[in-house]
Amino acid sequence: MIFRIDTPESLGAAVRRRRGELGLTQEEVAGIANTGPRFVGELEAGKPTVQLAELLRVLGALGLDLEVSDR
Repeated sequence: MIFRIDTPESLGAAVRRRRGELGLTQEEVAGIANTGPRFVGELEAGKPTVQLAELLRVLGALGLDLEVSDR
């Protein structure tokens, strides 16, 4: 499924949706992604200042890709 991500909140919603589909807790995702549950919670809440490296690890843990395309 493709989501248009144009705000931190829409990114967080996509991450939360995927985590729910996989039946994982924030703690489980954090463990798989080698980050903290606080980071996963803040990411899902739409915090605008998350670290890119951690974001990419969480996306990878959830089987999600980040792509950039022209508008």
